[in-house]
Amino acid sequence: MVLCEIKKMNLPQLSSLAKSTALEAGRIILSIYNSFDQGVEFKEDDSPLTKADIAAHEVIVKLLKETKLPILSEEGKYTPFNIRKHWEYYWLVDPLDGTKEFIKKNGEFTVNIALIHQQQAILGVVYAPVLDWLFWGNKEEGAWKQEGSKSPHKLKAIPNATVETIVASRSHRTTETEEFISQYPDAACINMGSSLKFMLVAEDRAQLYPRFAPTMEWDTAAAQAIVEAAGREVLTYPSLEPMKYNREDMRNGWFLVR
Repeated sequence: MVLCEIKKMNLPQLSSLAKSTALEAGRIILSIYNSFDQGVEFKEDDSPLTKADIAAHEVIVKLLKETKLPILSEEGKYTPFNIRKHWEYYWLVDPLDGTKEFIKKNGEFTVNIALIHQQQAILGVVYAPVLDWLFWGNKEEGAWKQEGSKSPHKLKAIPNATVETIVASRSHRTTETEEFISQYPDAACINMGSSLKFMLVAEDRAQLYPRFAPTMEWDTAAAQAIVEAAGREVLTYPSLEPMKYNREDMRNGWFLVR
């Protein structure tokens, strides 16, 4: 059992648990991804939901429960703000980020697990099951990537680097996004799904990721923790303030990863 003292968290130990949890969720997701029936349904907001979303949610909640910390998951029961505003630490989870990419079978979807403390994402794990890429990061250990069975390597992005590559959403391109990208006529542009866009910035394979379309807190928290651990930042746009979590309205505004 991982014991958590509210005043002092063992981030490396919690990171290890989050990694093993993401890997197990990824294993379950892959089994459904490769099956004949993905069980596609639609939520009230018309966003897709599959068997894999639910199965991943269930295993993540089961494994993270041993920390005795609250868990807020996209596929779980909604917790009212008057309760969660008192949480000092909690897990923020997107069991399957990029469900549209999952359905398209392009492999660009992830498992996202973040630890939030006083509105900040202090630990994050992002796992892409098809690619077998595991990313993690926190303020004590920095940011890391492991590809399959290879040895992990540390990520260290260069802040304020020349913008050579911009990454943008594959499924949510907007006019405002195109206008922003047009300011960098010499930059290459990569289209990608899910939180993998953040990871390209964390790896310094891209220098900017503008997101001028709707997202939720669970879509961004884990990736933000990794990006920041790698030396980059995630800012609200156009105010350029650090993006915070556990807000009453969990919908994110526009943001910029740089």
